[in-house]
Amino acid sequence: MHRSVTRTGGVAAAAALLLALAPLAASADAFAPASASRTRTAHAAVDSLQRAFGAAAERYGVPADLLLAVSYLRSRWDSHGGAPSVGGGYGPMHLTDARTPWPRLAPGAGMLAQAAALTGLPEEELRTDPAANVHGGAALLAAAHRRTGGAPGAGPEHWRGALARFSGARESAAARAYADEVYAVLREGQRRTNDDGQHVVLRADRGAAPAAGAAAPTGSAECPATVSCEWIPAPYKKLDGSSDGDFGNHDLADRDRTGSVDYIVVHDTEGSWNTALRLVQRPDYVSWQYTLRSSDGHVAQHVPLKDVAWHAGNWYTNATSVGLEHEGFLTAPDAWYTEAMYRASARLTRHLAERYDIPLDRLHVIGHDNVPGGTPEAVRGMHTDPGPYWDWAHYFELLGRPFVATAGPDSAVVTVRPRYETHRPAYTGCGKQAAQPCPGHASGAVRLHTAPDAEAPLVRDAGRGRDSTIQVNDTGARASTGQSFAVAERRGDWTAIWYLGQKAWFANPAARPTAVNTRARLLTPREGRESIAVYGRAYPEESAYPADVPAQPVVPLPYRVPAGQRYVVGERTRGAYFHAKEFGKPGRVIRGEEVYYEIQYGHRIGYVKESDVRVLGG
Repeated sequence: MHRSVTRTGGVAAAAALLLALAPLAASADAFAPASASRTRTAHAAVDSLQRAFGAAAERYGVPADLLLAVSYLRSRWDSHGGAPSVGGGYGPMHLTDARTPWPRLAPGAGMLAQAAALTGLPEEELRTDPAANVHGGAALLAAAHRRTGGAPGAGPEHWRGALARFSGARESAAARAYADEVYAVLREGQRRTNDDGQHVVLRADRGAAPAAGAAAPTGSAECPATVSCEWIPAPYKKLDGSSDGDFGNHDLADRDRTGSVDYIVVHDTEGSWNTALRLVQRPDYVSWQYTLRSSDGHVAQHVPLKDVAWHAGNWYTNATSVGLEHEGFLTAPDAWYTEAMYRASARLTRHLAERYDIPLDRLHVIGHDNVPGGTPEAVRGMHTDPGPYWDWAHYFELLGRPFVATAGPDSAVVTVRPRYETHRPAYTGCGKQAAQPCPGHASGAVRLHTAPDAEAPLVRDAGRGRDSTIQVNDTGARASTGQSFAVAERRGDWTAIWYLGQKAWFANPAARPTAVNTRARLLTPREGRESIAVYGRAYPEESAYPADVPAQPVVPLPYRVPAGQRYVVGERTRGAYFHAKEFGKPGRVIRGEEVYYEIQYGHRIGYVKESDVRVLGG
């Protein structure tokens, strides 16, 4: 049963918050083009795409800044080399072959076919030529404006109906939220060098039309008012022919009262929106709190926040976290990890963090690939999503917590922060064969070696029992953007950190740094200890359990922290175990006296006992 694998592995609901995303302060040099992109565009002026937006806006009567904002929300102005995005979308305007929900020029015609009819340009040119693609998007947006009764020459504030229709969203709330997000982009402004090396600028317009009539949560959904959200419940019911102890697919709890939510876990679905919704509504499957749709950031909530969903593969993490599933596949980021989804997710995460007082850092906002195995046997089977292509730097910029230097060059701590667009480590395994190379792509992860040499072996993950590789799902020698580690040594262009109980080196040249110097609290084993144990769960001591609750074993993982090593400290917590046994009754939390510290141990977090360590200043 899915349930057994997952489980072993105050009612003060906060009012919906109108959380504005923090304005980005990205500079042009922070997004320099990759060498491959420079080669592709060697003969093209770096502002040709900007000029294409201006020409298309003038040709079709669309406000130029509005057109830029729509394109940014759809693609961040990227072209992806002519490859299709989710739903078969192409180019900076993300034009798709899919049928649109608004009146079409011809029965069954998709956006590309309609754009071709409106512009007279061939569909293939609309797919592969960014300038043509922009013209096609402008023509479609202008057509949507006319169909909603918009007047020619109207300013951006009068295009809300057209934007909602252009979104393609099936739900009216999602369409309105999409339009409101375009206005948010207009107010913030953006500056970026895209994947073709094109410099594109959208000036901030602080007076852009406010998001009046923002989409509100529907039904029982617990969402901020700035996202489109609906309630699609996961079933809490006994399984057919089962006993009271066998039910699905989540547990009743009272986490608002007990204050048990400490983490937000970012997942991807490894499937489509429709597949995810179908699975979460199966009582014999697992569950999570929210699913986010790739095309427009629409959100569905499935499990009340007070209850415990089965999403992390670690029972302790399930009990102390909220799970956010993002539609997509980790090996196809361009096709699925859209700006609309990033922004909706950031709004939702900000809302949850404020509700539960969760720090916005990478020890509390974690990926599924950062969740530790609960037992030694579980380590090898832990999940690897959202993967090395998820843009944590951009996500935290949207959260208003960018990763920046907070210490000098001799700092005791570094935070991983390569320039996403230019950092392109090779990976394998994106196709059917494990050794098949992945297409070159930006990444927020750095590779860790046993010596300051790119040819040196990768560090080994003892818990997995095999050598690390560059396979896209192998996290054994990987540090991800936003994760912070204690510095073990610096040597020229290389920095060593304490990682998985060993010294791990990554390239960090001053001319092209992959980390920033920061401050953080550190811990180390107490004097006299050769090494200390690392745990995957912060469970209480045996004496804390009442007679009617079986004591859970406190099992160390196959990892140690040797004397002299230091690790960055996260959550401090008393040991706790969430016990849910009887159908129809909320589970209860058993807390002990043993105190644990969360640490950034490797790519995944871990826990150590306070009685084993000495905490240093930071």
